[in-house]
Amino acid sequence: MEQEVFKDMLRKKGLKVTNQRMLVLELMAERPGEHLTAEEIYDLARQSCPEIGLATIYRTVQVLVDLSVIDKVSFDDGFARYELGGFNRESGHHHHHAICSRCQKVFSFKGDLLDTLEQALLDTEGFMVTDHEVKLHGYCRECREKMEEDQDGK
Repeated sequence: MEQEVFKDMLRKKGLKVTNQRMLVLELMAERPGEHLTAEEIYDLARQSCPEIGLATIYRTVQVLVDLSVIDKVSFDDGFARYELGGFNRESGHHHHHAICSRCQKVFSFKGDLLDTLEQALLDTEGFMVTDHEVKLHGYCRECREKMEEDQDGK
Protein backbone atom coordinates (compact mmCIF):
# COMPACT_ATOMS: atom_id res chain seq x y z
CA MET A 1 0.00 0.00 0.00
CA GLU A 2 1.16 3.48 -0.73
CA GLN A 3 2.04 5.85 2.10
CA GLU A 4 -0.54 8.35 0.87
CA VAL A 5 -3.26 5.72 1.18
CA PHE A 6 -2.22 5.10 4.80
CA LYS A 7 -2.12 8.80 5.57
CA ASP A 8 -5.54 9.30 4.04
CA MET A 9 -6.91 6.33 5.97
CA LEU A 10 -5.57 7.67 9.28
CA ARG A 11 -6.95 11.16 8.64
CA LYS A 12 -10.39 9.76 7.76
CA LYS A 13 -10.36 7.97 11.14
CA GLY A 14 -9.50 11.26 12.85
CA LEU A 15 -5.96 10.16 13.70
CA LYS A 16 -2.77 12.17 13.44
CA VAL A 17 -0.27 10.79 10.99
CA THR A 18 2.75 9.79 13.09
CA ASN A 19 5.93 8.01 12.12
CA GLN A 20 5.08 5.14 14.48
CA ARG A 21 1.62 4.60 12.99
CA MET A 22 2.99 4.75 9.48
CA LEU A 23 5.75 2.30 10.35
CA VAL A 24 3.35 -0.24 11.89
CA LEU A 25 1.00 -0.02 8.91
CA GLU A 26 3.85 -0.34 6.42
CA LEU A 27 5.34 -3.35 8.23
CA MET A 28 1.97 -5.09 8.23
CA ALA A 29 1.30 -4.25 4.57
CA GLU A 30 4.66 -5.78 3.64
CA ARG A 31 3.49 -9.07 5.18
CA PRO A 32 0.03 -9.78 3.80
CA GLY A 33 -1.56 -12.88 5.23
CA GLU A 34 0.76 -12.89 8.26
CA HIS A 35 -0.66 -12.53 11.74
CA LEU A 36 1.96 -10.66 13.74
CA THR A 37 2.24 -10.32 17.51
CA ALA A 38 3.13 -6.93 19.00
CA GLU A 39 6.57 -8.35 19.80
CA GLU A 40 7.09 -9.42 16.18
CA ILE A 41 6.04 -5.95 15.00
CA TYR A 42 8.49 -4.47 17.52
CA ASP A 43 11.36 -6.66 16.27
CA LEU A 44 10.64 -5.64 12.69
CA ALA A 45 10.27 -1.95 13.59
CA ARG A 46 13.63 -1.88 15.37
CA GLN A 47 15.37 -2.82 12.13
CA SER A 48 14.56 0.58 10.64
CA CYS A 49 13.91 2.53 13.84
CA PRO A 50 16.22 1.20 16.61
CA GLU A 51 15.05 3.80 19.16
CA ILE A 52 11.40 2.71 19.08
CA GLY A 53 10.12 1.15 22.30
CA LEU A 54 7.91 -1.87 22.83
CA ALA A 55 5.43 0.28 24.79
CA THR A 56 5.12 2.57 21.75
CA ILE A 57 4.30 -0.44 19.57
CA TYR A 58 1.66 -1.65 22.06
CA ARG A 59 0.04 1.81 22.21
CA THR A 60 0.13 2.23 18.45
CA VAL A 61 -1.35 -1.20 17.79
CA GLN A 62 -4.12 -0.60 20.34
CA VAL A 63 -5.08 2.75 18.81
CA LEU A 64 -5.20 1.18 15.35
CA VAL A 65 -7.33 -1.71 16.63
CA ASP A 66 -9.70 0.60 18.52
CA LEU A 67 -10.35 2.52 15.32
CA SER A 68 -10.69 -0.65 13.19
CA VAL A 69 -7.65 0.20 11.11
CA ILE A 70 -6.14 -3.21 11.94
CA ASP A 71 -7.76 -6.32 13.36
CA LYS A 72 -6.83 -8.22 16.50
CA VAL A 73 -7.18 -11.98 16.14
CA SER A 74 -6.65 -14.89 18.48
CA PHE A 75 -5.81 -18.42 17.43
CA ASP A 76 -6.13 -19.80 20.96
CA ASP A 77 -2.35 -20.04 21.32
CA GLY A 78 -2.03 -17.44 24.07
CA PHE A 79 -0.95 -14.61 21.76
CA ALA A 80 -2.84 -11.61 20.45
CA ARG A 81 -2.08 -11.25 16.77
CA TYR A 82 -2.74 -8.42 14.38
CA GLU A 83 -3.50 -8.16 10.71
CA LEU A 84 -4.11 -5.34 8.31
CA GLY A 85 -7.59 -5.27 6.92
CA GLY A 86 -10.13 -3.65 9.20
CA PHE A 87 -10.20 -0.37 7.34
CA ASN A 88 -11.34 -1.85 4.04
CA ARG A 89 -13.94 -4.24 5.37
CA GLU A 90 -17.09 -2.69 3.97
CA SER A 91 -19.46 -5.37 5.21
CA GLY A 92 -18.05 -5.32 8.73
CA HIS A 93 -17.11 -8.99 8.41
CA HIS A 94 -13.63 -10.37 8.77
CA HIS A 95 -12.08 -12.93 6.56
CA HIS A 96 -11.89 -16.26 8.31
CA HIS A 97 -9.13 -18.58 9.41
CA ALA A 98 -8.41 -22.30 9.26
CA ILE A 99 -5.78 -23.42 11.78
CA CYS A 100 -3.83 -26.66 11.53
CA SER A 101 -3.95 -28.42 14.89
CA ARG A 102 -0.63 -30.15 14.21
CA CYS A 103 1.75 -27.53 12.72
CA GLN A 104 -0.26 -24.42 13.76
CA LYS A 105 -0.14 -22.99 10.22
CA VAL A 106 -2.93 -20.46 9.66
CA PHE A 107 -4.83 -20.20 6.38
CA SER A 108 -6.94 -17.12 5.70
CA PHE A 109 -9.99 -17.45 3.49
CA LYS A 110 -12.62 -15.06 2.27
CA GLY A 111 -16.25 -15.57 1.55
CA ASP A 112 -19.21 -15.02 3.76
CA LEU A 113 -20.71 -18.43 4.10
CA LEU A 114 -22.85 -17.31 7.03
CA ASP A 115 -25.11 -14.89 5.13
CA THR A 116 -28.02 -17.37 5.16
CA LEU A 117 -27.67 -17.95 8.91
CA GLU A 118 -27.46 -14.22 9.59
CA GLN A 119 -30.59 -13.58 7.54
CA ALA A 120 -32.43 -16.39 9.36
CA LEU A 121 -31.48 -14.85 12.72
CA LEU A 122 -32.79 -11.50 11.56
CA ASP A 123 -36.02 -12.99 10.20
CA THR A 124 -36.81 -15.25 13.17
CA GLU A 125 -35.33 -13.43 16.15
CA GLY A 126 -34.93 -9.87 14.93
CA PHE A 127 -31.22 -10.20 15.72
CA MET A 128 -28.98 -8.33 13.29
CA VAL A 129 -25.44 -9.68 13.09
CA THR A 130 -22.94 -6.86 12.67
CA ASP A 131 -19.77 -8.93 12.83
CA HIS A 132 -18.53 -12.48 13.20
CA GLU A 133 -15.30 -14.43 13.24
CA VAL A 134 -14.86 -18.01 12.12
CA LYS A 135 -11.93 -20.19 13.20
CA LEU A 136 -11.84 -23.71 11.81
CA HIS A 137 -9.47 -26.21 13.43
CA GLY A 138 -8.23 -29.28 11.60
CA TYR A 139 -5.24 -30.58 9.67
CA CYS A 140 -3.55 -29.04 6.64
CA ARG A 141 -2.73 -31.11 3.55
CA GLU A 142 0.92 -31.63 4.54
CA CYS A 143 0.09 -32.75 8.07
CA ARG A 144 -2.68 -35.07 6.84
CA GLU A 145 -0.25 -36.67 4.39
CA LYS A 146 2.37 -37.13 7.13
CA MET A 147 -0.24 -38.62 9.45
CA GLU A 148 -1.36 -41.05 6.71
CA GLU A 149 2.27 -42.03 6.05
CA ASP A 150 2.77 -42.65 9.78
CA GLN A 151 -0.31 -44.90 9.86
CA ASP A 152 0.72 -46.78 6.72
CA GLY A 153 4.24 -47.30 8.07
CA LYS A 154 3.03 -49.07 11.22
